[in-house]
Amino acid sequence: MRLRLDIAYDGTGFSGWARQPQLRTVQGSIEAAISRVLGGDAQLVVAGRTDAGVHASGQVAHIDLTAAQASRLERGRISDAAGLAPRLNGVLGRYADVTVRATAAAPIGFDARFSAVWRRYAYRVADRTVGYDPLERFRTTFVPASLDEKAMDAAARSLVGLHDFAAYCKPRPEATTIRTLLEFDWRRDVSGVLVANVKADAFCHSMVRALVGACVAVGEGRLQVDDVARLRDEGTRTSAFAVLAARGLTLTEVGYPADDLLASRAEQTRARRDADAQLPSDGKLPGVA
Repeated sequence: MRLRLDIAYDGTGFSGWARQPQLRTVQGSIEAAISRVLGGDAQLVVAGRTDAGVHASGQVAHIDLTAAQASRLERGRISDAAGLAPRLNGVLGRYADVTVRATAAAPIGFDARFSAVWRRYAYRVADRTVGYDPLERFRTTFVPASLDEKAMDAAARSLVGLHDFAAYCKPRPEATTIRTLLEFDWRRDVSGVLVANVKADAFCHSMVRALVGACVAVGEGRLQVDDVARLRDEGTRTSAFAVLAARGLTLTEVGYPADDLLASRAEQTRARRDADAQLPSDGKLPGVA
C-alpha cells in the first residue's frame, strides 16, 4: 500500500531533509512519527531533497506500507489514509517545525521523486528599500543595498530554457548539470520583499541559491544583465557572485502529470538518471547540445 504525503517545514532547525546519523532531519522526524503510529520501520521517498536550512510549503513524499502497517491503519482508529495525517501531527507536536498537511492513497504508478515533472522554489530577499524585519529572519535573506528589481528580473528571464548550468551548480561526480529552467522571474510582494519564482524540471545541487545570487549581484550593479547568461555559457564555477544563504529558500510546489501518465513518467525519469550515471567525459547526455 503506497501513500502520498504532502509536507511543510521550517528548515531552520533541521540538518536538511535526508536522514543522517546523530542529526535531526525532516525525513528522520517524520519516519519516527510513522513508526510510532503504525509500528515497524518507515522509509520515505521524497520529490526533492532540501539542504540544511531550506524550507518547504509544498514538499511531496511517498511511503510503501508493509502488510502489518496497512493492517494497523485499517484496524485502528484511523478510518482511512487521510486520517493518518492528524495522527502523525499529534506525534510531531502542535507547534512543530514540520507538519504533514495531507496523506492519501497514492494513484497507481505514483512515485514522489520519479513521477515529478517539475519543482518550484521561491527565494525571498529583503533589501535596503524595505529594510530588515527580525520576524522574517529565518525565511528571508537581508542584503544591505538597494537592489534594481527590473535588472534582476531581466537577468533571470535570460537564463530560461534547456542549458548546461554547471556554472550554477555544485559539482558532483558523474552527475549531469543539464536542466530545463522553465520559469525564472522576480517581483516585489506587498511588503516590498523581492521574491524569485524559480521552476525547473529538476535542480542540481545549490542551483537555485546560485541563480538568485547572480541576480542579486546584477541588482547591486556588480554584474550586468548579460553577464549571467555569459557565465552560464562559460560552464565553470566562478567567484563573480555569491551563493546565497539557505534561509531565503522555500520549496513551494511539485508538479505531476495526470494519473494515467504517472508510471510512464517515472520510467522515463529513471532511464534518464541511469544515463546520467554513464555520462561521457564532457558530462553531457548523449544527443543533448
